[in-house]
Amino acid sequence: MLRRKRLSDFISYLLLLAGGGTMLLPLLWMVSTSLKTPEATMSYPPELLPRRQETWVDPATGRELPVFWASVQGRRAKVVKLRFYPGRVLVRVVEPSDLAGQQLSLALRQREGTRFVPTLTPVKHISFRWHNYADAWHAMRLDRPWMAFEIGPIKFGGFHLRDAFLAFYLNSVIVTTVVTLGCVLTSSLAGYAFARLHFPGRDVLFLGYLATLMVPHVVTMIPVFILLRTLGLIDTYSALILPVMFSAYGTFMLRQFFLSVPRDLEDAARLDGCGHWSVYRHVVMPLSRPALAALGTFIFLWTWNSFMWPLIVMNSTEKMPLMLGLYSFMGPHGAEWHLLMAASVMVMVPVIVVFLLGQRYFVQGIMLTGMKG
Repeated sequence: MLRRKRLSDFISYLLLLAGGGTMLLPLLWMVSTSLKTPEATMSYPPELLPRRQETWVDPATGRELPVFWASVQGRRAKVVKLRFYPGRVLVRVVEPSDLAGQQLSLALRQREGTRFVPTLTPVKHISFRWHNYADAWHAMRLDRPWMAFEIGPIKFGGFHLRDAFLAFYLNSVIVTTVVTLGCVLTSSLAGYAFARLHFPGRDVLFLGYLATLMVPHVVTMIPVFILLRTLGLIDTYSALILPVMFSAYGTFMLRQFFLSVPRDLEDAARLDGCGHWSVYRHVVMPLSRPALAALGTFIFLWTWNSFMWPLIVMNSTEKMPLMLGLYSFMGPHGAEWHLLMAASVMVMVPVIVVFLLGQRYFVQGIMLTGMKG
């Protein structure tokens, strides 16, 4: 019985590791492609580790020629191709030094047992192209380098900015921070009201508010767009912030967590003269840090990775967030994959940092949300 249980646990762990490894493959491909040369991004078979083919400069002509492995006089040597003939190739030996300079004619394919293999094999070395990140950062320029931020009544003075990717980063940081803080605030206030306050129609209003989760987001895009256009908010930061600052999911999540807070603590605070605002601020909120961190992480990820809504409401390049900036790397005749993947890695860094900082609270909040005390 014990042996069967151990075998079952081993198979379960093996399946989990296989599933986790499969999920990591796209991430590994993205990081690997971000460090490759443009030619290596589409090479077949694909290589996980970026490799660069060794080259040799011909001292007579100054040409840079690719280097290949070949068998010369029973020894492994480095050669460069000079000229092709039907079924053969003229090569020049580069290494070893005692054979260097010799020119030989080799068959393009040679027999090994029952199969033919290429005579020449490319000489490749692991090489990380780190400057892809700098190239991606400076790949696009702003047509209007003078930028100013305006979020409702709050205005930031204009300043000179040339790199479009830096503008995309600033836009995403500002919009995501404001949306995350605002959504956590509004959701906590609404969740506290539905969990602790008693007023006529509270449960019916909560069910109606919760029913909005069943309405697809694409259905509300056109009405919200028309409303924002009527208010003159299209192509402004307010169009990215106001429609998503209120969350029915966040309200439901925090309401369930607030229900788990013991009422004895609330009663003790009322005996000390605290009102609803003081109870919310000094009792409920400090005890709800795990749930707030979990919700904040969710909202941060949704806003940071938002693409469709910014595509609809933003027209100016200098006001676009990062997801639209990544789309700019896709040209009409293809994509610069090495720059696109390098930019994607830089976009992913803040998400990883936020998750690592709030991981403990995030996991704890997921475990406790919905449990009643």
